[in-house]
Amino acid sequence: MSIQNNLKRIEATIPSHVTLVAVSKTKPVEDLQEAYDAGMRDFGENKIQEMSDKYEVLPKDIRWHMIGHVQTNKVKYMASFVHLIHGVDSLKLLKEINKQAEKNNRVIDVLLQQFIADEETKFGLDKEEIQQILQEEIQDLPNIRVVGLMGMATFTDDENQIRNEFKTLKSNFDEVKKNNTNISVLSMGMSGDYQLAIEEGSTMVRIGSSIFGNRNYSI
Repeated sequence: MSIQNNLKRIEATIPSHVTLVAVSKTKPVEDLQEAYDAGMRDFGENKIQEMSDKYEVLPKDIRWHMIGHVQTNKVKYMASFVHLIHGVDSLKLLKEINKQAEKNNRVIDVLLQQFIADEETKFGLDKEEIQQILQEEIQDLPNIRVVGLMGMATFTDDENQIRNEFKTLKSNFDEVKKNNTNISVLSMGMSGDYQLAIEEGSTMVRIGSSIFGNRNYSI
C-alpha cells in the first residue's frame, strides 16, 4: 500500500479536532515528500541532526515536531525552525530551549512530558513538578510557551492499563488547563494505541509505521 493510501486510511479514523503527526524518523526524504504531496504538514523526528538535515531539503511550510528525548547540547541545532518540542522532561531543558529561542528571536512552543507509564525506561515529570513549572518557573522563561502535555503509555497488551494511564494524563491536563490559557494540546497515542488515546481525550497523535511501514534502524 502506498504512503498516500495509508494516510487516507488513517485520516479517516481521526476526528477533525485531532492533529496527526507523521513520525518520519529513519525514513528517507522521498517518503516524507510523498506524504507531503498527499497533504501532510506535521512531521515528527526523534533525532535533531536527522530533522535538521531533512529541514534543509524539504518544503519550508512543514511543521517539524521533535518527539524524541532531547539532549540540552543539541537544542541549538533546531531552535531556528522547530514547530513544537514534545518531550520536555526537565527544568534544565526548558531553560536551554528558552536561551536558544531568545538567540533566534523566537518563542518556541513546548509540551511538558508527564511520566504515566509503568516502565522505568520512559522519561517524564510528575504532576507536582509540572505544577511547579507552570506556577513558578515559566515566568522567567519568556521565549517558551507551554502549550500542553504529552505522555507515553506502557508498552503492553493490557488495554485497561493503557486506558488508565491515558486517563491519568487527561485528568492532569484538565487541571492545568484551568489556570493556563495557552494550554490546548494533549499529545498521547501512537500507531498501536492512538484510537484508545483519542477516546480518552487526546488532541494530537504520533503515527509512524502505519503510514510509512516498518522502520529501518540499520541506517
